[in-house]
Amino acid sequence: MKEKILQLLRETDGFLSGQEISKMFGVTRTSVWKAIRQLEEMGYEIEAVRNRGYHLCSEPDFLTNERIREYLDTAWAGHPVQVCDSVDSTNNEAKRRAESGASQGLLVISEQQTAGRGRHGRAWDSKKGEGIFMSLLLRPDIEPAHASMLTLVMGMAVRDALEMTVRDAQGMTEREVPERIANKVPEMTECESPDVQIKWPNDIICSGKKICGILTEMSAQVDCINHIVIGVGINVHNQEFPEEVRQTATSVYLETGTHICRARLAARCMCQFEGYYARFLETQDLSGLMEEYNTRLVNCGRQVRVLDFKENYTGLAKGINAEGELLVETEDGLKCVAAGEVSVRGVYGYV
Repeated sequence: MKEKILQLLRETDGFLSGQEISKMFGVTRTSVWKAIRQLEEMGYEIEAVRNRGYHLCSEPDFLTNERIREYLDTAWAGHPVQVCDSVDSTNNEAKRRAESGASQGLLVISEQQTAGRGRHGRAWDSKKGEGIFMSLLLRPDIEPAHASMLTLVMGMAVRDALEMTVRDAQGMTEREVPERIANKVPEMTECESPDVQIKWPNDIICSGKKICGILTEMSAQVDCINHIVIGVGINVHNQEFPEEVRQTATSVYLETGTHICRARLAARCMCQFEGYYARFLETQDLSGLMEEYNTRLVNCGRQVRVLDFKENYTGLAKGINAEGELLVETEDGLKCVAAGEVSVRGVYGYV
């Protein structure tokens, strides 16, 4: 009953009387009142006005299969979607399902990870209700050597989805933005909206700090790919971070002062990825995306420090090539830096 009433309230702009609801569902007004109380206990904010009825003001930011499917507008990316309450890592869960025969397009999302990780095995803070932790399963017919480029493809998708969300945060309705916490984060104006960019090869940054990390893992044979899993971790509602990353990490909330809908953001990531992925498959490299990628690349035109297991060196980042390598102009000439185990930092800091 409460699910039906909730959907009705979502579809109604104004107030809906208890009498109207009771007639629609053939129940007593007391039953309607009890369902409304249950929804409020779950975190839904419902305004009740005498002689007018009920109005849905805001919703808790739950991640559910239904909420994500509500926003998904894709042909295959995110179909099916599996939301978990807690897993060791969404990449691990997606790989387990891949080995059991899951099809391309499976999206695994979890409210919490107990062993989330980034590149080089680094731990990823994955507290319940704060972020988006998701992994997409792919089974592409491409050369294994081209798989690393998909990290960059996903980077473009997440960057675009985040930019849309940050941009929309100012103009969202009360229902879409449940709460602005006063006196903690100043209200952003349009001119102050933060800039969302890519930090090669696998980070998305906002106002110079990391807001998202991407981890791509592959199962392959010598000449073919069994499956690829692309993991995405986005800081959404975080208000603080562990001391060791406090200077380099940020969140959508810290940048906008609003709590946005995680289901909408996750769905947008899938929509953007599906489009970029189709363009990638046309050439099986980044030749068709290279120009767009470089306009979004925070490293481009900056002095960077390349940390390689063989050598460390400094140079001027010139953007990426069609293979997704970072071009770095050094005193010894132009170097093509492949992602692999390489790290790139700004000369004077994170970017």
